[in-house]
Amino acid sequence: MVIDDGSPDGTAEIADKIALADPQVSVHRRAKKLGLGLAYIDGFRIAMGKGYDCIIGMDADFSHDPAVLPKMVEALADADLVIGSRYIPGGSTPDWKTHRRLLSRMGNLTARTLLGVPVRDCTTGYRCWRSEALEKLDFDHIKLTGYGFMIETTYQTYLAGLRIKEVPITFNDRREGKSKMSGNIIKEALFYVVKLRCQHIKRQLKSAFGSGTEK
Repeated sequence: MVIDDGSPDGTAEIADKIALADPQVSVHRRAKKLGLGLAYIDGFRIAMGKGYDCIIGMDADFSHDPAVLPKMVEALADADLVIGSRYIPGGSTPDWKTHRRLLSRMGNLTARTLLGVPVRDCTTGYRCWRSEALEKLDFDHIKLTGYGFMIETTYQTYLAGLRIKEVPITFNDRREGKSKMSGNIIKEALFYVVKLRCQHIKRQLKSAFGSGTEK
């Protein structure tokens, strides 16, 4: 399934032509550009409605190597979410400049430390889910449009007690086009991580001190 988020470059038209020739290809057009997170949610809901056993999300610019797909599906045998990870042994980002590599690593370290999620790569979009695991996530309350969506779904998966496994991938720069990574996207993700941490602390304090009120 190719999800077109109101792209102005003719992506949907090309995908439609491919879908006409190949019944295994389908295209979901969104009326206007609403962001990465909501595009994922649309795709998840459509795929779950079709009764698929597993659902894989990946970029369409060959940054995510399709050759890794069989390994990710195999890893799903004892996991609910398999993450294509750049930051475990065997993973790499060979084309990235130093500042981008540091920025990504620091973002993941912040998410891992503040949220307590035992995942090395919380922001990657190369993922394989069991359909029943996705059904346990609360999509209605996710308002993130950028890469914070990846952090939120990882966090929800962890809180639900689901099994998460990471498989090493080599993340190569896209062959065509330009990256949509921007300062605003990074700020949204980091701000959200801090917000989640503050909410967690608030719940802990409420639990510790809020139950002793005398009637």
